[in-house]
Amino acid sequence: MAVSVLIVEDDRNIAELLQMYLEKEGYAVTVANDGGQGLAKYRAIKPDLVLLDVMMPVMDGWSVCKAIRAEEQTPIIMLTAKGETDDKVQGLRTGADDYITKPFEMKEVLARIEAVLRRTSGATAEKKARRLVFDKLVIDMDAFELSVNGKKIDTPPKEMELLFYLASSPNRVYTRNQLLDEVWGFDYFGDSRTVDVHVKRLREKLEGVSDQWSVKTVWGVGYKFAVPEESKSAQNPVV
Repeated sequence: MAVSVLIVEDDRNIAELLQMYLEKEGYAVTVANDGGQGLAKYRAIKPDLVLLDVMMPVMDGWSVCKAIRAEEQTPIIMLTAKGETDDKVQGLRTGADDYITKPFEMKEVLARIEAVLRRTSGATAEKKARRLVFDKLVIDMDAFELSVNGKKIDTPPKEMELLFYLASSPNRVYTRNQLLDEVWGFDYFGDSRTVDVHVKRLREKLEGVSDQWSVKTVWGVGYKFAVPEESKSAQNPVV
């Protein structure tokens, strides 16, 4: 079955160009030309991925992104004519998995779609379960669920992958570039600020949960999932 993509873009020329190229690559494409229509079509077809413009009539892309994130964890790539860092950060904070700045080349769009789907599809040749358990924290990558104090916390796929990657090697320090390569992929076109944004969002979810672990900044280097040395054995991967 073809991967389904919903394009929400009020510029019909851009929407048609995206549709043409994506269909040529074998994607099943649906188009909406404003935010309200986009949200309605999203709920109707439940696509595998959303390409979402920011500046649109009825509802802007940020509002649509928030609405989708309140319901599902479908991968979202924002399309924006705004190249300012603050606009990109706002898109990531609303729950987007990636962003593309206009004007763009189709090969970049295709590469980003492939990278996001590869990271979020859960399709892997490995059959082993990917589940880590710490004090008051369960990271279940097979179910794509984060549980804190027994409660499931809505968490975008990229945040889940980043937390799992850090927690899989407690106390190991990773640079931002290492995390970009391992979590986002070598074909990711963004910069290390993306890692900082996702770490900040994770900390907002996990702050004060336990004194047995934390996501720590190693100044001048990067980040680590810190645990007391005697607690490393508490890590419990279930296979």
